[in-house]
Amino acid sequence: MKWINYTIDTTTEAIDLISSMLSDIGVEGIEIKDNVPLTEEEKNQMFIDILPKLDSNDNSAKVSFYLEPDESTDSLLNKVREELNEIANFVDVGSGNIKVSETEDKDWINNWKEFFKPFRIDDTIVVKPTWEKLTDAMPDDLVIEIDPGISFGTGSHETTKLSILGIKKHLKPGDLVLDGGSGSGILSIVANKLGASKALGVDIDPIATQTSIENAMVNHIDASEWDYIKENYIPDKAISFATGNLIEEHGIREYIGKGAYDLVVANILADVIIHLSDVIKENMKKDAIFISSGIIYTKEDEVRASLEKNQFTILEVNRMGDWVSFVAKN
Repeated sequence: MKWINYTIDTTTEAIDLISSMLSDIGVEGIEIKDNVPLTEEEKNQMFIDILPKLDSNDNSAKVSFYLEPDESTDSLLNKVREELNEIANFVDVGSGNIKVSETEDKDWINNWKEFFKPFRIDDTIVVKPTWEKLTDAMPDDLVIEIDPGISFGTGSHETTKLSILGIKKHLKPGDLVLDGGSGSGILSIVANKLGASKALGVDIDPIATQTSIENAMVNHIDASEWDYIKENYIPDKAISFATGNLIEEHGIREYIGKGAYDLVVANILADVIIHLSDVIKENMKKDAIFISSGIIYTKEDEVRASLEKNQFTILEVNRMGDWVSFVAKN
């Protein structure tokens, strides 16, 4: 479907009033672009390692919205212009010019799939999307099929590769594995295929939980969603996935088992791993392995300091591109 993009040239001062006005007249979603620097509080809330690069703040802003082309569009745009003139009586709206452009007629939800092709983690582990065929399979290949949906984690990113290689090296047959921030479920699935007795994946997003279950089933693994509050024991499925926050919810750490896990893997972000390392030891056996990834190189020292503060023994520091992974022992 083609959409028409309308972009209002305005000022940062007028953003809130324009946003409210668009909502009031029936525009359901908007996009705002400005060069206002992020506050420290905003940075902490975002949990991102690579902050956006901004031009100098000149108080200019752009407010964009999208409409389907139909007969009512002209009347709605006239209403927008009238409301902009009214807002201009109270704040500086800048030029207020509205730029019009047409989006390409693409399936935006599925368009990314053309860039996700089968690839190798190493000589034996292959990740392939469910909709692709593997043309160069080897007899000893371990093939993991993934449809990440809207959950992050295809396996192609360096951080996921570092995690998988760490699991392959340090997982012992029969280990009980905890996957913190499980996303598409790829790390839990890999752990199962490499010999884990059971794996539990926990993610704050319920959509990720459902995606993970579906991916496990595609790989012929018995999997289910786990209500840790009701069941309060280590899951009996080969892989279970639960929705929850391992850092902020003490209850979930209590329910999933104290001192229970032989290996914990977390492919998230540096700031999240720092907080996770403060609490996750209570769920780990003595001498259990903690693999953390998703760490941009600029945060390496901060994560190292947090691991050492929490009495983890760092066994390895592995790097790929701009990313770092720690392997530590409880």
